[in-house]
Amino acid sequence: MSASYQAVLWNRQKKHYDWLIFAFCTSYLAVFTSVTLVYNPQVTFETLLIRSTSTLALLLLHVILSIGPLTRINKKFFPLLYNRRHLGVTMFCIAAVHGLFSILQFHTLGNVNPIVSLFTSNTRFDSVSAFPFQALGFFALVIFFLMAITSHDFWLHNLSPKVWKTLHMFVYLAYFLVVMHVLLGVIQYETNPVFVIILVLGSGALITLHLVAGFQETKKDNIKFHLQRESFVMVCDVNDIEEDRAKMFCLDKERIAVYKTDGKLFAVSNVCKHQNGPLGEGKVIDGCITCPWHGYQYLPHNGQSPPPFKERISTYDVKIEESKVWVNPVPYPEGTERPGAIITINQKEEMFV
Repeated sequence: MSASYQAVLWNRQKKHYDWLIFAFCTSYLAVFTSVTLVYNPQVTFETLLIRSTSTLALLLLHVILSIGPLTRINKKFFPLLYNRRHLGVTMFCIAAVHGLFSILQFHTLGNVNPIVSLFTSNTRFDSVSAFPFQALGFFALVIFFLMAITSHDFWLHNLSPKVWKTLHMFVYLAYFLVVMHVLLGVIQYETNPVFVIILVLGSGALITLHLVAGFQETKKDNIKFHLQRESFVMVCDVNDIEEDRAKMFCLDKERIAVYKTDGKLFAVSNVCKHQNGPLGEGKVIDGCITCPWHGYQYLPHNGQSPPPFKERISTYDVKIEESKVWVNPVPYPEGTERPGAIITINQKEEMFV
């Protein structure tokens, strides 16, 4: 977390991440160029640039859309999510180069404005083989542009997390437009099946990952808790929760994270105020619940971010009876202090029995 907005805030991890992105992109472009020149030495510079940047941007887009479900399946992918916006901006820049040179090559030779030419040179919307696929790519690029220029937390804060998240969910519409742009465009003119294979494998992998991640989340949400008493629900054994970690439970449609730290249990909302990240998959660092997505922090006993930050989350009552953890799913107002449940010496000893 940062107490003030800065145009760029790179830590050591982000520098390494960005250098890896740069190295991968340059290596890909170099390999693509070399292979193309070997098999097609007559290719023009513009065509080579258009094809290399288009395939690279499409590959990066698949990686970007895979990171989210991968983190739901395995926590080891969280470092990729932490820096995903850098990858998204890189993908947009590469896609912009592809779009710019495509317009320059195909729409600047006449006396019509290139953008006007893009939408008027082909109006056969009723044809599959001759569909004006370039327009689909243009609209996808506009979405990527809006996402890139609003990627900084300044915009997330001022637009509100809900509006910002809604805007960035349009990436799936952009992906659909890109897929149709490819299917109705280059694939129809290529005899080599490699483009079809790459697109089918990529889309299939994305759909599979999202379905698996969605199934896991639904499975967690549908767990039934049968023991209830005086508004409290028995959710687990105290020893099921690791020290400075949490377990997440869905009670009355409320996602609640129960944390064990400093000899107590605390229950807070599972939803981070930053980007709705899963707090229950994070851990306690320096006495604060830390979101695994982007490091936003909250004090476990009151759900408040440490000063000077002002984010707050809901808190819940939690108690322990004979090592069983009971949670009241009725939330307190955001930032309300709750005492937590003290883990007794006997309960600690049971961990080693």
